[in-house]
Amino acid sequence: QVQLVESGGGLVQAGGFLRLSCAVSGHTFSSYVMGWFRQAPGKEREFVAAVTWSGASTLYADSVEGRFTISRDNAKNTAYLQMQSLKSEDTAVYYCAAGTTYGRASSWYNYWGQGTQVTVSS
Repeated sequence: QVQLVESGGGLVQAGGFLRLSCAVSGHTFSSYVMGWFRQAPGKEREFVAAVTWSGASTLYADSVEGRFTISRDNAKNTAYLQMQSLKSEDTAVYYCAAGTTYGRASSWYNYWGQGTQVTVSS
């Protein structure tokens, strides 16, 4: 069974930075596309970023392009989301997900972590 565990969330001031980690176990990590999604209170879950199996290609939501960086370390079975220039509107629960199709649709991701809270104070 594939398990994903996020860490690194917390409270940060606007303009600050955080790095989220997603540790994956239970299957060959490099066989999965990795994605990050987020859900703010009262809103639907939305795509944030994705990275291909090798890490060679990345995809971002327009709202985070240029501020967030997704990466992965296949030797450590871990995916990362580096977030900088954080804004209050980035406040949400952030989820990592693993799937076999590269893209923005949450339905393409088969496995999900439990989420980690990111709160940006203005």
